[in-house]
Amino acid sequence: METIVGIRFKQAGKIYYFTPGDLDLAAGNQVIVETARGLEFGDVVSGPKEISEQEMNHPLKAVIRIATDEDRKVHKQNKEKVPNAFRLCQERIDKHGLEMKLVDVEYTFDNNKIIFYFTADGRVDFRELVKDLAGVFRTRIELRQIGVRDEAKIVGGMGSCGRQLCCNSFLGEFAPVSIKMAKNQNLSLNPTKVSGVCGRLMCCLNYEHTHYVELLKELPKVNKMVDTPDGVGKVFDLDILRGKVKVRFRNERGPDQFVTYDAKEVSIYKKPEPKPKGKFESKIDLGAVNDFLDDLYEEPKKEGEAKPSAENLVEEVPKKMKLPQAKRDQIQTSAINKKLTGIDGKDRAQSRGSKRRRSGRRRPNPNKPAATEKKNEE
Repeated sequence: METIVGIRFKQAGKIYYFTPGDLDLAAGNQVIVETARGLEFGDVVSGPKEISEQEMNHPLKAVIRIATDEDRKVHKQNKEKVPNAFRLCQERIDKHGLEMKLVDVEYTFDNNKIIFYFTADGRVDFRELVKDLAGVFRTRIELRQIGVRDEAKIVGGMGSCGRQLCCNSFLGEFAPVSIKMAKNQNLSLNPTKVSGVCGRLMCCLNYEHTHYVELLKELPKVNKMVDTPDGVGKVFDLDILRGKVKVRFRNERGPDQFVTYDAKEVSIYKKPEPKPKGKFESKIDLGAVNDFLDDLYEEPKKEGEAKPSAENLVEEVPKKMKLPQAKRDQIQTSAINKKLTGIDGKDRAQSRGSKRRRSGRRRPNPNKPAATEKKNEE
C-alpha cells in the first residue's frame, strides 16, 4: 500500500497526487513540490489516503517540504508580476499583428519559466513573438493555446443561473456533455438556452443525468400507446421527477382530451397477436363426409382397398399438392363440396362443355370430316 495526497496548483484546477514522504500533511497545508515545469507552490486538498500499487499508473514524486513564510512571499511576488507581463505581451502581439487573444500569464515558483495562455481560431506562427518576449523577460517563454472552455475557466464569470461559473469555482476537470443529456431531462434543445458562457453545452447538464436515466426506465416514451384506466391513449408529455404521464385521447367529434396519470397506472399497450398460420381449418361437416364415404363404399371393392376417413380426406390430400396453401384450401373445399352435392364425372363433363359453349369454342369431332375436305370431294 502507498500513501498519497492530492495537491492543486490553481483555484478549481486539476488535482495531482504526490507521496507525502516523511511529512505529516493534512488538507489545507501549503507545500512545495517538483513537477515537469520545475518547483511549484500548491495547496493540499485531499488528506493522506492509502491505495494499492495496482491503482498507481506510475511512480509518484514526493512532496519536498511544507511551504515556509519565505515561500509564500515568493508566491505572492510572482502573482504581482502577472499584470505587467500581461501588458508587455499584449503590446508585442499588437506589434507583430498576430490574430490571437491573450488570456492569462503564469510564473513558475522558481521564475524559471513564464507561460502565456491564448486563444485563436487557427494555428498562429508566434516564433518571432517568443524571441521578442525572451529578450524582454530574460527567461524561458512558453506560449500555450487553449480552448474556449479553458478560457472561461481561467477568466471566470456568472452563469445563467446567477452563480459563479462551475468550472471557475469547483470543477477540476471537464466532463463530456452531449445534447442527449438535455433531451433526457426534458429541457429545451435550443443551443442558446443550454449553452454556457463559453458557447458550449453547460457542464451542469451532466450533474443529474444519471438520476434522470434511472427514472426514465420506469416511464413510457413520448408518442407510445399505453393502456390506462380510461382506455388506450398516446403519451403526450412526461413529468420525470414526479413520475407523471400525460396521455392524449383522440376525440373525432370534438377536441382531444388530456389526462395525467401516475406511472404505475399506465402500461405499454400491446397489440392483439394475429392468429397463427397453422393448418387449414375446414368448415366442412365431417359427419356428412363420413356418410358420403359410407354410401360410396357400400359395394365390395378390390382386395386391400380401405375406406378413407373424413379427416384424411380433408387434411392429407391438399398436402400432397405442390401448390400454395391458399390454393390448396380452395381446391380442397371445392372438391369436397362437389362430392357432397353428388356431382359425378358425367355431370362435370357436361359442365365443362357448357362453359365452352358459353365462350364460343366448340370441341372438334374426330368422326366428322372437316368442311374443306367435303368441298374437295364434290
